[in-house]
Amino acid sequence: MKKAILIRTEVDSHWVGDGFPVRNFFSYSDVANQISPFLLMDYAGPKVFPPTSQRLGVGEHPHRGFETVTIVYSGEVEHRDSTGAGGTIGPGDVQWMTAASGIVHEEFHGRDFAKRGGDFEMIQLWVNLPKANKMNPPGYQEIKNHSIPLIELPENAGTLRIIAGSFCGKKGPARTFSPVNLWDLRLNSNTRTLLAVPATETAVVFLRKGSISVPGTAELKGPALCVLDPEESDLLIEAHDDSELVFLGGKPLKEPIVGYGPFVMNTENEIREAFRDYQSGTFGKKK
Repeated sequence: MKKAILIRTEVDSHWVGDGFPVRNFFSYSDVANQISPFLLMDYAGPKVFPPTSQRLGVGEHPHRGFETVTIVYSGEVEHRDSTGAGGTIGPGDVQWMTAASGIVHEEFHGRDFAKRGGDFEMIQLWVNLPKANKMNPPGYQEIKNHSIPLIELPENAGTLRIIAGSFCGKKGPARTFSPVNLWDLRLNSNTRTLLAVPATETAVVFLRKGSISVPGTAELKGPALCVLDPEESDLLIEAHDDSELVFLGGKPLKEPIVGYGPFVMNTENEIREAFRDYQSGTFGKKK
């Protein structure tokens, strides 16, 4: 059974632009080698925003070498990027953007949400790309809530949404470049859930709300991050209260990670090249 090897509950908060109050639970600068292929996770909110006519968010900025995955729980996020892709995602929806060889994008609160105000909560993940795919063309997937399979867990334990990867023979809609499982769970209080997770694969649980225990921990109260031992198989989660959490799993890439700001590559030379390309305007041009 997988046991906890790292727990984080208290992390500093900061603003990304003027629309995203985030807590960074991990990044490529600290535990990336332990949780490959995942690079970063920001948890935004929960926060109530008053109605406004202002554009709250973050303006144009570049990325190269990885993918960003945004899961919205409340509120709306509006996206536009240099490939011409874009759209607005709301509660339950997911945006999966492949920066790859280079993209410039912007993220703001949805216009309708900004006008009415209300609760805002989301998660943004950075998922690393294999070296062979880092210079692929950029891309964008808008994944609506209704297209995400919802599984009823045994013994009335709760539900599991398959955003990426597979569970109990069903596959999620996200297209990935390496094997990744991204599951969104809602567990009922006083239940036990056993997840079949292979040995040698990364396994991370982020508890948004509620309280749970996993092997090797006392009771965890959300928000909390728990990294599991990759050498063991299967994961048992005990929910003490109604709980909402995200499971991140995947095969480690076992490749060098060199990152600086919005670029994550395999060598320092590739990082310098990314800055040169962005500054000279040779990637991320709007069509």
